[in-house]
Amino acid sequence: MTRRQALIAIHIGALMFGLSGVFGKLAESAPLFITFARALFAVLALASAAALIDIRSEAISWKRGAGLVAGGLLLGGHWLTFFIAVKTAGVGIATLGFASFPAFTILLEGVLFRERTRPVEFALVGLVCVGLALVAPTPSVQSEATLGLLYGVLSGLLFAMLALLNRAVTRGINPIRAALWQNLAIVLVLLPWNWQGLGEVPAMDWLWLAMLGVLCTGLAHSFFVASLRVLNARTTSVIFALEPVYGIAFAWWLFAERPGGAMLFGGAMIILASVIASRLKEPDARPAPGRPPVAQEP
Repeated sequence: MTRRQALIAIHIGALMFGLSGVFGKLAESAPLFITFARALFAVLALASAAALIDIRSEAISWKRGAGLVAGGLLLGGHWLTFFIAVKTAGVGIATLGFASFPAFTILLEGVLFRERTRPVEFALVGLVCVGLALVAPTPSVQSEATLGLLYGVLSGLLFAMLALLNRAVTRGINPIRAALWQNLAIVLVLLPWNWQGLGEVPAMDWLWLAMLGVLCTGLAHSFFVASLRVLNARTTSVIFALEPVYGIAFAWWLFAERPGGAMLFGGAMIILASVIASRLKEPDARPAPGRPPVAQEP
């Protein structure tokens, strides 16, 4: 893959991730079933990708296996809260709430990995907070839009926790195989609550759910992994910061979810913070004074 092809692939991947909220809104099913079906189709897509790429099956210790299962639960929680946000407040607000995850990543890294949090990173967290305040139409949780935004922010928190967990447990494991394990964990956990309703799913929902699992999860993740072989992580992170832009644009076009001036300005602040965070140099990995280093599994 050339650099140009890698850039095209990562933009397509970001576009597909941005369409997750759109397909979630098009589906009439409840958020819990959408989460289950997305994982089910993702397992099929990721298993096919692993077979085509000829990914070798390496041994995984029980500790890493438990970590992958825990990651699957966090991923499922992230999807569930995100789709609740979509159903409650719309695609745009849900996507911007989720886009707050870099702020949570910065804060959690300082606590969990004992990394120094720099003033510029605290400034980015503040920028995200101001952006979210502008996106929220009213401070009252009685408002569906505000409640949906809170679910979106919770989705961002769970995604940040997933990213940090993956940092600790997936080192040395092929990303597609790790994603396959995590999606399989979602399917097995949610199957008891969803298998009886399989026959009641509207026919069109299967199309939207297949799109979610195959395009927005399996194929998008494969594009992401393939592009990382050519592009550095910071370049891909900046491009993936466009995900909310794609989501909001499609929601505006398809559902007439026209964002107001405050929402556009607040969203721009959140996206800007995400771009800046992805461009920052790695922080000093030495532990803060008085804090012992945290042992990590090799």
